[in-house]
Amino acid sequence: MITIDVGEVTDERLLHQLLMREFGFPGFYGMNWAAFWDAITGLVDIPEHVRFLSWDQLVAGVPRGAAMLRHALDDYQAKHCPEFIAEYA
Repeated sequence: MITIDVGEVTDERLLHQLLMREFGFPGFYGMNWAAFWDAITGLVDIPEHVRFLSWDQLVAGVPRGAAMLRHALDDYQAKHCPEFIAEYA
């Protein structure tokens, strides 16, 4: 399991930078949601359990980014890894 604190994220660019660092995406990561999907489904192995801290702050400050991240991870669980768990605390 990894824990990612998203409380300091103020825009989608910073969110992608944080996700890139925490998940170990390659340097050519495209910093968009299509690239995020490609990364989690083929470029890197993400942990089976991810906990996001300060989720409410992300939802308030970067609502589209929070929604896109959650949607991508829900799809990842449904289509690729049923045992995957994402916590939004």
